[in-house]
Amino acid sequence: MPESGVKLLLIDGNSVLYRAFFALPLLSNAEGKHTNAVYGFVMMLLRLLQEERPTHVAVAFDVGKETFRHEFYADYKGTREKTPDELSEQFPMAREMLGAMGIPVLEAEGYEADDLIGTMSREAEADGVQVVVLTGDKDLLQLVSSHVTAVLTRRGIREVERYHPADVEKRFGLRPEQIVDLKGLMGDTSDNIPGVPGVGERTAAKLLQAYGNVEGVYQHLNEVSGKLQGRLAEHRDQAFLSKRLARIHREVPLERRWEDLRWVPAPAREVRTAFQKLGFRSLLERIGEVFPEDADGTEGTPDHASGTGVGVGGTLDPGRVQIEEWGDSPITGQVGVRGLFLDLEGGYQFGTPRGIGVAEGERVRYLLCGEDSGWAEGLTQMLREPGLTVLYDIKSWKVLADRLGFTLPGDAFDVLLAAYLINPQDGHPDLTEVFGRYLGVSVPLLDGRGAPQGEERQRWCALYAAALAGVYPALKRDLEIRGLWPLYHDLEMPLSFVLAKMERTGVRVDADRLRSLGETFSAEIARLEEEIYKLAGTSFNLNSPKQLAEILFDKLGLPPQKKTKTGYSTGADVLEKLAPYHEIVQRILDWRQLIKLQSTYIEGLLKVIRPETGKIHTCFQQAVTATGRLSSTDPNLQNIPVRVEEGRRLRQAFIPSEPGWKILSADYSQIELRVLAHFSKDPALVQAFRDDLDIHARTAAEVFEVPQEQVTPGMRRQAKAVNFGIVYGISDYGLSQNLGIPRKEAAEFIARYFAKFPRVKSYMEETVAAARRNGFVTTLLGRRRYLPDIHSSNYNLRSFAERTAMNTPIQGSAADIIKRAMVEVDRRLTEGDFRAKMLLQVHDELVFEVPPEEVEALQDMVKRAMESAVSLDVPLKVDIHAGDNWYEAK
Repeated sequence: MPESGVKLLLIDGNSVLYRAFFALPLLSNAEGKHTNAVYGFVMMLLRLLQEERPTHVAVAFDVGKETFRHEFYADYKGTREKTPDELSEQFPMAREMLGAMGIPVLEAEGYEADDLIGTMSREAEADGVQVVVLTGDKDLLQLVSSHVTAVLTRRGIREVERYHPADVEKRFGLRPEQIVDLKGLMGDTSDNIPGVPGVGERTAAKLLQAYGNVEGVYQHLNEVSGKLQGRLAEHRDQAFLSKRLARIHREVPLERRWEDLRWVPAPAREVRTAFQKLGFRSLLERIGEVFPEDADGTEGTPDHASGTGVGVGGTLDPGRVQIEEWGDSPITGQVGVRGLFLDLEGGYQFGTPRGIGVAEGERVRYLLCGEDSGWAEGLTQMLREPGLTVLYDIKSWKVLADRLGFTLPGDAFDVLLAAYLINPQDGHPDLTEVFGRYLGVSVPLLDGRGAPQGEERQRWCALYAAALAGVYPALKRDLEIRGLWPLYHDLEMPLSFVLAKMERTGVRVDADRLRSLGETFSAEIARLEEEIYKLAGTSFNLNSPKQLAEILFDKLGLPPQKKTKTGYSTGADVLEKLAPYHEIVQRILDWRQLIKLQSTYIEGLLKVIRPETGKIHTCFQQAVTATGRLSSTDPNLQNIPVRVEEGRRLRQAFIPSEPGWKILSADYSQIELRVLAHFSKDPALVQAFRDDLDIHARTAAEVFEVPQEQVTPGMRRQAKAVNFGIVYGISDYGLSQNLGIPRKEAAEFIARYFAKFPRVKSYMEETVAAARRNGFVTTLLGRRRYLPDIHSSNYNLRSFAERTAMNTPIQGSAADIIKRAMVEVDRRLTEGDFRAKMLLQVHDELVFEVPPEEVEALQDMVKRAMESAVSLDVPLKVDIHAGDNWYEAK
């Protein structure tokens, strides 16, 4: 018998991922991978782990499409639509996430997840263990017993319903073991289980309440009256087949038993890394509720004896470094190469240096900073001496140097940028990983829990400097071998200095204007509430889905779209479909939009205005995305909504820092589609851009085969969705969601598009073929993205790699172009002695502040610089405007 308190948590991986995917909008991480299903899955899993506190855990997945059920019924699940690619690609990510959490995965060829859960729960139940099953599939209710509790997801993933035997009986009027008989009689359209035609849940339940099971029903068939008897008699074999299909097989020959599923939670740092990789920032704070911050008692502390840190070849010995004195470096430095590492307390823009590790040749030391600023002059003098300086994240160094008064050499080598370009899929490479990969040594994380302090910390900082000097030759060689040196030296390095200047400059934000907008939004919210209550004929809690559903569907009689266990759904997707039926619906959508703008943006932006400058100083992330796109954080200014007027009005608060100056915005027009035209050489696409036509109207005219003047707004909207979707490798499912049309219709639209633009399709196919040959794809300026899964035998992994191969050259080339434009514009600003300043980069847009007398000259210079950044088969086009604030400059 198991010890007291043992509990086994079994999760139906396929079912919960499906529920999460369709319950949440499509989300993507920095690499462009869809993550909504994994996000919802993890959110649900964290909740169950915290609430149940299981001692044993496993997640079961289906393997392949064929199971033992297909051997006796070939059409089993035969009517299911193909799983959307956007979901398929998330299954490998889910398995990887489970591995990071230390949670076992169950799979068995020829069986479904239900069967594996059934087998494990039977074995555990026989040993007196309490079992909890998480699923979105009512089929598993047949497993419920005094020892097995089923937790069913409902309303997407946010709510669950627990089923004990009494709950099953209350819901269906049946015992759990009768659920399989229920499916035998009524069938299941989702699994293509036929059942008996004309027998629904209520009729089936009444029959089973009277006769116990399918066998009992047919033993008493003569007692059944009317047409029902005839239907049952005619479909007898089908009823027994259906029961056989619905029964969970609980004797799967598995190598592991339930005892082998003991869960040892992974260290919080490993889970945190996995969450950050997929962009699950909102879940980071919940990690500590479930996972131990110091699972093995050694987190953050290197193993000096065995070298069990990041590296594989040993550890750096801090004992060989003498603080404030010259000592021997454990890594033989390159002659003329100087490693520099900053020990900083706080962020780079506003942090305080505690010390600097310096390594030159065979010597390594640590400079104490303290309150005396004299170290800055000494460091500047040292950096003027002959030799190459190697450091990590030169942009942040430059921001700090400008603030604290020391000078960085322009020809320094940035380990961060080099490592990122070599392995862009890593995203902001960690120093300890770089040291481990190139030097085979283990070093501690100086910003994590358990990091060394005092003199020990000073020695490690000095060793970081030595290690930086040590990785330089290998990184430079890798850049040259891969043909990446020009991209690094001529684009990314100069850009880092441009970005540093933009970060230090910041953008002024009128806090009073933001507050005024907030008051306007609040008044509009109140007005909308009054209108909604008037249209509803009563007041109610707008935040209550249940009360809202009662108003919309019961009182106003609108057609319900989705039914859940507790009623009808009132999600955004449902409301958008209901908008044409009643004016109250659009009011509710507008109310929700304003609530989000008020809380997320008005209040959020006010919090990050620096009181000492009156500006927002966003941080531009240069080494994060796999495509090369820039992103911004603290705050993310690229997320300010522009598709709705209220969102665009937020830009009114972004103003020049000098009285009388103007804000100027320069935006590339449809740059990704122009890059696609250049790469594909499709004659129709190329000519449309050369003739400066409305590309979306032109596409609509081609696809719908009508003259361009007859293209309707609806036709153009569909064509626009396809044009931009093609760039991102959109699927029929993705397009159907964007346009609100059936998948079949979306697939036909994509097919017509490729028929009219055949060279686009050829380009996509040729790009994937080249990726298979080379293992990577390249952008216009030679940026590489490696695709290790392009030959994977796993369809999901391979399909995602193929779509990545198609869209990375386009997205990455667009990123290359605006980066080159930024470097050129900055050069011309300096050489032209402009007073104007570049403030922001947002997607394909550059934002400046400019004195009134320079507006015309700046417009001309920026337009020429951006449109000549590269030479394509089609012209680059820039839309450029000036105004008193960012809103007026669009």
